[in-house]
Amino acid sequence: MPFLEPADMIHGVPLRGWTGRFFHSENMTFAHYDIAAGAAPLHEHEHEQEEVWNVVEGELELIVGGFARLMRAGTAAIVPPHTLHSVRPIGPCRAVIVDYPLRTSLPGLNQGP
Repeated sequence: MPFLEPADMIHGVPLRGWTGRFFHSENMTFAHYDIAAGAAPLHEHEHEQEEVWNVVEGELELIVGGFARLMRAGTAAIVPPHTLHSVRPIGPCRAVIVDYPLRTSLPGLNQGP
């Protein structure tokens, strides 16, 4: 079905203060995060997918390949595949993250049957 409501999405809290809604298209994985004030930082990691971060509201610091950048609402960043990256929330924030190709494992989340 081409349309999804929030109730159709995978819901989870992969880190303290990170509430997410997730879904997959045929080739991509989408994450909509609401990040609370005082949320835990996202540890440095890498994966095979290219990842695009789009900050919708608030601020966060994204560190990609050792380079840190303060991202505010309206900014986006592209994390190449197999590149170390981490996130430090600055305050309450909302972000949309897209992975390509499909990310079949969403760490820390119960993805149902």
